[in-house]
Amino acid sequence: MKLFDVYPLFDVNIVKGKGCKVWDDKGQEYLDLYGGHAVISIGHSHPHYIEKVTEQLQKIGFYSNSVINKLQQQLAERLGKISGYDDYQLFLINSGAEANENALKLASFTNGRTRVLSCEKAFHGRTSLAVEVTNNPKIIAPINDNSHVTYLPMNDLPAWEAELAKGDVCAVILECIQGVGGIKLATPEFAQGLAAACKKHGTILICDEIQCGYGRSGKFFAHQWLDIRPDIITVAKGIANGFPMGGVLIAPEFKPVYGQLGTTFGGNHLACAAALAVLDVFESEHLVENAHEVGEYLIAQLKELQKTEPHITDVRGRGLMIGIDLDIPHKDVRQPLIYQEHCFTGCAGTNILRLLPPLCLTRQDADDFMNRLKKTL
Repeated sequence: MKLFDVYPLFDVNIVKGKGCKVWDDKGQEYLDLYGGHAVISIGHSHPHYIEKVTEQLQKIGFYSNSVINKLQQQLAERLGKISGYDDYQLFLINSGAEANENALKLASFTNGRTRVLSCEKAFHGRTSLAVEVTNNPKIIAPINDNSHVTYLPMNDLPAWEAELAKGDVCAVILECIQGVGGIKLATPEFAQGLAAACKKHGTILICDEIQCGYGRSGKFFAHQWLDIRPDIITVAKGIANGFPMGGVLIAPEFKPVYGQLGTTFGGNHLACAAALAVLDVFESEHLVENAHEVGEYLIAQLKELQKTEPHITDVRGRGLMIGIDLDIPHKDVRQPLIYQEHCFTGCAGTNILRLLPPLCLTRQDADDFMNRLKKTL
């Protein structure tokens, strides 16, 4: 049997990681400005993380959600406190797509509506409902195209208000910083107006914080830059530093009904131990603050380079979620960055480099990346 070939792969076999560095099977070191697609939050192979996951595995790795798992409650309490949402409820699953899937289902169970508003260029996952609110017809199969979704431009508040005024919208789902869409930021005016319109018309506001949340923007959640408080928040990626996990943070006015939502693997003992270890490191190493400080430093360096580098046409982002617009295809920069300068980055569209490093990135790491980028350009 061979693998079903769904990804174009770089010819690199990564076998080891430490902090913001990874190594291939030939011993070559790489600087990681990609973080495994924003998944590695506290850095590769953090010793505290290894200790806590190993310790838990020696006790029990998994049992079903038919019994009490006190680690789930510990995680809910810790996450509520550190994020500022201690009055919310937490439902644990395995991935970002599942988080959005369950958020949309919960919204529809609550108000009985079926219509959703989503952003142009949005990406919310590849499962049935999640892919339907993703603005990419190439990955929406005919069976998923149920005409539930209207896509609207980010920051065009009148367009959103007009749709919401029809009174039939179940939910709005919003990335406050778009990832796959190219690091496009929602404005405070747009987000606050949208939140007010949702409340007025009985529409549930879902903030997808799967990529832009969990400290990446320099606040715990990206929407906290915009002074809004959504009804539902979805998280994944950095929540467990590589262990598959996702979550839905649900406002207190939502009341659970047995049987509506469920999961086999979600919130298992090992996943919770990993997620609790991540929060330990967030607090002890001040990683949210570091993402803000080092991110501002790196963005400033990139904007300075833009003044003299004709291939860079724009730089934008918050914290350690940064987009670099190029006047050439991103592959013309990304491939030599990997193969010649030994540095991983992400990408978006056809001409955007996307930086999603671990939140432990230092100024020295940022300077190292800048030197490699300059050589490549």
